Amino acid sequence: MNNAKIRIGRISYANVWPVFHHFDYERFAERTTIVAEVPSGLNRAMARGEVDLGPISSFAYGEAGDRYVLLPDLSVSAFGHVNSILLFHRQPLAQTLAGTFALPTTSATSVNLLKILLAKYYGASPTYFDAAPSLPDMMAQADAALLIGDDAIRAHWANDRSGEYLVTDLGELWRRHTGHWMSFAVWALRKEAAERCGELIAELHAAFQASKEQAKLDPETLVTEAVRTIGGSPSYWRHYFAHLSSDFGREQQAGLRYYFDCAWELGLLERPAALHIWDVDLNKAVRVNE
Repeated sequence: MNNAKIRIGRISYANVWPVFHHFDYERFAERTTIVAEVPSGLNRAMARGEVDLGPISSFAYGEAGDRYVLLPDLSVSAFGHVNSILLFHRQPLAQTLAGTFALPTTSATSVNLLKILLAKYYGASPTYFDAAPSLPDMMAQADAALLIGDDAIRAHWANDRSGEYLVTDLGELWRRHTGHWMSFAVWALRKEAAERCGELIAELHAAFQASKEQAKLDPETLVTEAVRTIGGSPSYWRHYFAHLSSDFGREQQAGLRYYFDCAWELGLLERPAALHIWDVDLNKAVRVNE
């Protein structure tokens, strides 16, 4: 086995905390390096080979699935309200469809989810432009603005106080129109790292799974940390983590495959995307067909 360290990408958003919060960093310190990035930065770092594994945007996996395999049973998913993928708009959505939409530079999956929903289920083709994730600046130039992650959460809290904007949760909009789960991020692994360090990948996967299960058993640890570092109330964060899933079973996989099919149908992906999941016991990739 190659002695080079496995480089693990990590984003700071609360939606990945269940998988990372109880991860045993000290146990793997000599064999891994942690690379902190925003989601779009991690997507690029994975594509350039600067990171070996991490929670990349599902859309980024769909664009480059030939380079990656997926770690099993890990994702950022929701069935309905995800509470951190939010569209802010002044008028009801139906009255905003011909307007201008500001899109965050920190996202890929959510940006294309919005495009899929508006094109496929509303027959809309608004004007889009990219912007830094600042709601006041975005809305100074737009009729609607999309925010994700902790930026969306903080903006929602501010809007609860001001009542300035209507807010649409894209996870709920997707469930309403499709009946599917939505997986916003997946734990991707570069193929060469999987083949080079299969035993270490199995250990890391088990540690991530253990963190996820511990978070389910003890959500108050995450709640307390979120209140301390991000703000808000314990009741808000209990609701948030209760409606977020870090699993990636059949239902989540079916929703993601449908998302990829829609993206290809609308020309957002250049080719169809398939799910290839790394079997940590067999040390090989397995394609998911159903």
